[in-house]
Amino acid sequence: MEILHYGVGRWLHVMAGVMWVGLLYYFNFVQAAAMKDAQADGSAAGIAKHVAPRALLFFRWAAVVTWVAGMALLGDKADDAFLFKDRAYIPIGVGAWLGTIMFVNVWAIIWPNQKKILGLAPASEDEKARARRVAFLASRLNVVLSMPMLFFMTASGGLFRRAVFGA
Repeated sequence: MEILHYGVGRWLHVMAGVMWVGLLYYFNFVQAAAMKDAQADGSAAGIAKHVAPRALLFFRWAAVVTWVAGMALLGDKADDAFLFKDRAYIPIGVGAWLGTIMFVNVWAIIWPNQKKILGLAPASEDEKARARRVAFLASRLNVVLSMPMLFFMTASGGLFRRAVFGA
């Protein structure tokens, strides 16, 4: 049963994480630039109406699956990781903290502001302009956090952990 838990749980965590971080990079490196070009030639409505809402749906729910699967993998060791109770848990703990910050960022900052931008929530033009800036900054923060998060998640096992943390 343990092999099923860790095998399926780890696979689910990694696959959802790939989708989450992949969409994060898509939004920041592809769609943001494409929207500027599309707005310039008047064709942005299709992206905003059809692509962005669907991509954001997968983005935010991939964040949920990634985080929940990660917590399930940590199991009763989650407090050891989050509180750095043992040197062995420092890499995964740092990765878990970064992932948690990113997760909260998606649901508490990015998504509520994207709803205003996309017209899914009522907002004046001033509120939409502010929402664009807030969502942009929160999304860029997640890009920056994703790099050390991925490093610490992968460094939590094997040679790096033993060499640096002696555990």
